[in-house]
Amino acid sequence: MHRLLKNASGPWFSIWCLIASFGTYFCMYAFRKPMSTGLYAEYTLFGMGYKAILIISQVLGYMTSKFIGIKVISELRPASRVKLIIGLVGFSAIALLFFGLVPYPYNFIFLFFNGLPLGMIWGVVFSFLEGRKYTEVLSIGLSISIIAASGILKTTYLEVHSLFPRISEFWLPFTIGAIAFPLFCFFVWMLSVIPAPSASDKLLRAERPPMTQADKANVLRQYGPGIVCIMIVYCMLATMRDFRDNFSVEIWNELDAHWSKTVLAQTEVFCSIFVLIAVGALSLIKNNEKAFHATMGLIIAGVAMGGISTLLFHLHLIAAYYWMLWLGIGLFLAYVPVQVALFERMIALFQIRANAGYFVYLCDALGYLGSVGILFYKEFFAKTVKWSDTMAQFSCVMTIGGGVLLFTCVVFFKKLLLDKKVGYQN
Repeated sequence: MHRLLKNASGPWFSIWCLIASFGTYFCMYAFRKPMSTGLYAEYTLFGMGYKAILIISQVLGYMTSKFIGIKVISELRPASRVKLIIGLVGFSAIALLFFGLVPYPYNFIFLFFNGLPLGMIWGVVFSFLEGRKYTEVLSIGLSISIIAASGILKTTYLEVHSLFPRISEFWLPFTIGAIAFPLFCFFVWMLSVIPAPSASDKLLRAERPPMTQADKANVLRQYGPGIVCIMIVYCMLATMRDFRDNFSVEIWNELDAHWSKTVLAQTEVFCSIFVLIAVGALSLIKNNEKAFHATMGLIIAGVAMGGISTLLFHLHLIAAYYWMLWLGIGLFLAYVPVQVALFERMIALFQIRANAGYFVYLCDALGYLGSVGILFYKEFFAKTVKWSDTMAQFSCVMTIGGGVLLFTCVVFFKKLLLDKKVGYQN
């Protein structure tokens, strides 16, 4: 199969990569997201709702994974990918098993161990796809799974729970993960036979070697201010995305007492289609400088869309459904390009000796630190504030603060490009 893919035409190769990346990451979410659909309403611990404890525990593990991933993913060698990804998900599955076996209130710690390996899965999957002339297209499957999997798996959770009501909220996460594991292994095999980037890929997008400590120090020295601005914006986006995702059931309960459980999958599928078209279009831009600016424009548009939709909902000009939909589209329109396009084009444009995984994991580590922060803020300082109001408030902060940081970032990279062109002329 490896030989067939190496000689395959562009469309067939792209379809294979799309299915492999989508399937792998979708199945990974089966080990992470179903837990957040449960309400755990009758349980409390440390004066907090037990669901908040569970999510904080899992996110702390996931955040720790991102910090570990800064080193592991940036230095990952191709020969180690498959063993690593299978081992990470296997570890996570065992943690879910103990989450079901160990009684409340002692089982929350196992969600930390459930999240601990999963934060590195994205980096392993993307390492199969980056550094190619059509990376944005190949990564669409990965991007869609980030958006669609959560809503679809939450709907699946609710359906399984209604079919098998005797399965407790503590056992449902392991049940859904067990169903997904054989599929996960199949999609990992699909990834494993994808050939390495060709010589023309390396010429257009630069080679992506495992990074050394010297490479990392050099990157931060040259591009630090711009990267820091992107990291803070990404932190806001990741925090907002995670909050909307983890507490979507509670938010919908506040917005509409008679909401349908199908709305969770419905809004995320619409988000997926919109973002698929927008991010996929970036691959049509061959010039790396133009593509880099277009990606920044897409991120700015997404951040603005989130703020505008929140304002329109606050003024009662749009219904709750359209607020959740357009807020989601705006979030992912900004969030996904940072992951799959911005650093990909930045490396190619400036010919940086780096891989995209290093930059994304710097951003992700800070992003999940923000997710933990907003959970603690909600539980200790805004316990009486509605979940939907907390999301609206943070949306406003993200739009204003993110707008200022993105403007600063654009100015920094424009100056860098100008200096680069002057250097070529001299």
